[in-house]
Amino acid sequence: MITTQNPDEKNVIVKGMLYLVATPIGNMSDITLRALKVLENVDFVAAEDTRNSGLLLSRLGIKKQLVSYYEQNKSEAGPKIIEKLKSGFSCALITDAGTPGISDPGSDLVRLCETHSVPVTCIPGACAAVTAVSISGLDTSRFVFEGFLPVKAKERKETLEMDSSEKGSIIFYEAPHRLKKTLQDIIDVFGDRKIAICRELTKLNEEVIRTTLSQAIEIYSGSEPVGEYVLIVEGKKETQNDWSKMTIKEHVQFYMDMGEDKMSAMKKVAKDRGVGKSEIYSAMLND
Repeated sequence: MITTQNPDEKNVIVKGMLYLVATPIGNMSDITLRALKVLENVDFVAAEDTRNSGLLLSRLGIKKQLVSYYEQNKSEAGPKIIEKLKSGFSCALITDAGTPGISDPGSDLVRLCETHSVPVTCIPGACAAVTAVSISGLDTSRFVFEGFLPVKAKERKETLEMDSSEKGSIIFYEAPHRLKKTLQDIIDVFGDRKIAICRELTKLNEEVIRTTLSQAIEIYSGSEPVGEYVLIVEGKKETQNDWSKMTIKEHVQFYMDMGEDKMSAMKKVAKDRGVGKSEIYSAMLND
């Protein structure tokens, strides 16, 4: 492990600098050499959970002063960290896992640094959102990160309605005890779409289920979700929800391409068009 630094080295630790240091999201081997160097050589480490981060540093063989910085104490802890940075101390900010500032209060500390002209840099590494979208099998040319949905029903629905028109893949984070509700809420607003359900990324029990929202709801109807989830939902297709531009046969094929059998696809088409199932059956027979 690196314990000394060359003053002429490009990556020398700068006093008064805030370092956002990415840590593993599961597999400890994903820590980078640069992250190790920064964690070893900064003056102190600010952590979302000092217990978890203390264990991480211990496993890495690093002894460092830890200060607590998380959502509930950020208004008090943030200014104290800024004061130390302005006094010339260097600080590494780490989250429970992954890259700080992504769906955590790290972004607030960065804004506070900007206000006080404190320099900030990032030590890149593991990020659950990017890891999940890269193995989702869905479109990666454009994607939107939503993170955790609001808890309140009204705000949750408004957020999903806004996301429903996105053309790129949409990334959600979710805890196991809310997964079933979230899948149902998404399909209620989006309609049925392809989804990649990524669980326990980089860990021993890593699992990726590539399916549709309706099939995902069926999968979890008989089992309880376990672990942390990243959901990648297919973006809105140009033809999606614009049935007037599609023949009934094309409409049925649309659902079959998403993995539905022919009978299920015809039932969905009948529901979309607000007609009886018999009308769709007849149209398919006469086509």
